[in-house]
Amino acid sequence: MLLIAGLGNPGREHAGNRHNIGFMAVEKIAEAFRIGPFRSRFQGLIAEGPIGGERVALVMPQTYMNESGRSVGEAMRFYKLGLDSLVVVHDELDLAPAKLRVKIGGGSAGHNGLRSITAHVGNDYKRVRLGIGHPGDKNLVHNYVLNDFAKSEAGWVDAMCEAIAGAAETLAKGQDASFQNKVHLALAAAGFAGKEAKDED
Repeated sequence: MLLIAGLGNPGREHAGNRHNIGFMAVEKIAEAFRIGPFRSRFQGLIAEGPIGGERVALVMPQTYMNESGRSVGEAMRFYKLGLDSLVVVHDELDLAPAKLRVKIGGGSAGHNGLRSITAHVGNDYKRVRLGIGHPGDKNLVHNYVLNDFAKSEAGWVDAMCEAIAGAAETLAKGQDASFQNKVHLALAAAGFAGKEAKDED
């Protein structure tokens, strides 16, 4: 079984925030594979269903970003899962908008959701990093991630979430390179190839 955790902050006021693109992607996966409805469990919203023949639980922690690990840890203990069965989908400042990278382990790069998950369950889990770009000054980061995507960004955000859902079977099967390539090909076809950016692994 695979646990895919999308990160974000709960509440309608945060729904369109850059920090919530992890929620947006997981919701699109649920929609594409008719998984749901989500129900309240493990201090989060959770839904189970098959993706490409694999049993998957989708979770969106409702603890606020900096306590995401409480929800993810609870779900992992319930399902008796190891770190190799956890995929975390999150916003990434160090990637250009419409860029996606998959990596296992590594630092949290100041991301409080990742820091919390690592503190609760360990570090060597898979991260699907969704580029949102950087405001250019670290003092602007807090407001940047907690502000909604601009109207001009809506196209690539929707296209990226659709592309992730479209390639989710390869992610569920652990075919990370294929997943990454499929997403980027779909984004390029939609006219959102993404600009190269500093990619800190």
